[in-house]
Amino acid sequence: MTRRRTGGRSAQVRAKVLEAVGHLLVAQGYDLLTVDAVADRAGVHRTTVYRRWRDVGGLLADLLDAASADSWSPPDTGSLEGDLTALGQEVYEALTGGPTLTTVLIAASFRFPQAAEALSRFWEDRYERSAAPVARAAARGEIPAGTDPRAVLVAATAPLYHELLLLRSAPDPTLPHRTARAAAVAARAGAFAAGGGSV
Repeated sequence: MTRRRTGGRSAQVRAKVLEAVGHLLVAQGYDLLTVDAVADRAGVHRTTVYRRWRDVGGLLADLLDAASADSWSPPDTGSLEGDLTALGQEVYEALTGGPTLTTVLIAASFRFPQAAEALSRFWEDRYERSAAPVARAAARGEIPAGTDPRAVLVAATAPLYHELLLLRSAPDPTLPHRTARAAAVAARAGAFAAGGGSV
């Protein structure tokens, strides 16, 4: 996707359009999302939207790319288990409580290739930022040096997606801490370090 200049009227239009996309996605789902509906909601001419984003796939992709430009950073609670619990809590809240922007965008990514590519970029960005808690834990001597950050993060968060998105299990507020604790125990035992370990 072509990167556009920030600031001025162009940035204002983009902000209005992406806000409209997010609102409409949560309110009515991606099946009913259209360029015309977005233009009406944003208060901009539809030709502007068509010219800049072309179609719904382009709108979804830009919404995800915009999310990667935020200032989010992983929590620092002083322990790996605490950091992973806090991360898991953010995921849990994004996946529960009815349709959320997160769940709708994940679903839409299976239908729109542009959204799928943008979602992959988004995950890569989040994994890179979320490596910090694992690095801190290794520096404290809490886990072995050489522990694979992504493996730890997947172990701590994948059960949330599995339970809440795939199995559609009832929300369980203890889930973020339970999965974080399991991942932290495995990490301390060296399960995610080079050569693995015994748990």
